Amino acid sequence: MNKIQRFWNDFCDTQDSIEMVYSEAFQFGTDANRLASLVVEGKKTATCSAYLAYERENEALPIIGEFSIVLDANEDPVAVIKTESVEVVPMNMVSEDFAVAEGEGDYQYWWNAHEYFFRHVLKEYGLEYSPEMLLVCERFKKVYPR
Repeated sequence: MNKIQRFWNDFCDTQDSIEMVYSEAFQFGTDANRLASLVVEGKKTATCSAYLAYERENEALPIIGEFSIVLDANEDPVAVIKTESVEVVPMNMVSEDFAVAEGEGDYQYWWNAHEYFFRHVLKEYGLEYSPEMLLVCERFKKVYPR
């Protein structure tokens, strides 16, 4: 059994429910250790992605109530999160409250970091950045470890 499955099984042992599954195990952004630490500390409770990436990869949007496992830069599991809300919003309409919930700083920091990130990510798809681009804005709750 691999370390991700062991981590998931440890989480499941703390629950009364049976037949629980997780949707994915993943790393956040370009600084996986720092962002994973923010999740573990409870400071990061939101994330966003380019809607265009979901379209290009033919991926389903996150689903409210689903579980995911957050990995650090070494691909070690550090937390289980549960999706609480999902909205598709133009980047220039993302609220300050949501930006701050991403846990990395104030709204201006969020804007600058995400503009830089999306400009580079979209180039990989042959697309151009726009402040009106649609983002998949997801709020989550860390449910393990407590």
